[in-house]
Amino acid sequence: MSITINEARALHKRLTSVSDSPEVDIDYLLCHVLQKPASYLRTWPEKTLSHEQEAAFRALLLRRQAGEPIAYILGYRAFWDFELAVSKDTLIPRADTEVLVETALRMLDPLTALPQRVLDLGTGTGAIGLALAKECPAWAVVGCDLMPGAVKLAQHNQARLGVTNVSFVQSSWFEAIEGRFDLVVSNPPYIDPDDPHLSQGDVRFEPLTALIADDQGLADIQHIAEQATHRLNPNGWLMFEHGYDQGDACRRLLVRLGYQQVETVKDYGDNDRVTLGQWLTSA
Repeated sequence: MSITINEARALHKRLTSVSDSPEVDIDYLLCHVLQKPASYLRTWPEKTLSHEQEAAFRALLLRRQAGEPIAYILGYRAFWDFELAVSKDTLIPRADTEVLVETALRMLDPLTALPQRVLDLGTGTGAIGLALAKECPAWAVVGCDLMPGAVKLAQHNQARLGVTNVSFVQSSWFEAIEGRFDLVVSNPPYIDPDDPHLSQGDVRFEPLTALIADDQGLADIQHIAEQATHRLNPNGWLMFEHGYDQGDACRRLLVRLGYQQVETVKDYGDNDRVTLGQWLTSA
């Protein structure tokens, strides 16, 4: 006899050592296997899973017990107001990265009659570029990533969402990118290679090249900030995500390079998360 939905949900106790939200994780797995919304689990708690459904559920549960992130198990993750396909070629989009999208929309008027050229460096799943392109159909957005698998995934997400004012290309930062931009955004690698957090939680399963950078995690941020001075239009903005303890260093970097109106924006946990600056002249 197969287990009921209620019995399956009770197995959340097996996830307490690997998850901060084991009940939510169990419901995600069940909804995925049953192809039903969460409300179905509450409405039909005594419904029995088929043998095939139970086998599939238990296989996913074992993966989660091993610490594999829910997003990789399910193959998708919610971001902004849409869902993104994810793969092990890319970082899993996080809610705090939405702060970068919000900041970009605040600094550049989405309703302006003038088209804005936007560049998303290290686009990964395409999350930031797609969110900006969806919110601002008049903007022309380019997303780039060094990894071919990430570019293909971003293009797949673009096709799924039907966003036409964004394109994704393979490039090592600015290397294969032409022209100047009104806005450059990035969620670059910013973790120190010696950071002990790399052996904990979801990041154990994510691509290391998308996580770590030399010079206490600031090497890629410095490269982007330096190169952006040659690639921003006058009065253009640079903004990027960084670690909770890197705000001071990022502000000092932008000020030293000549950016104006430099500030750091906090994330939903009240940690420094996004630093931005405006480039007033054309270098």
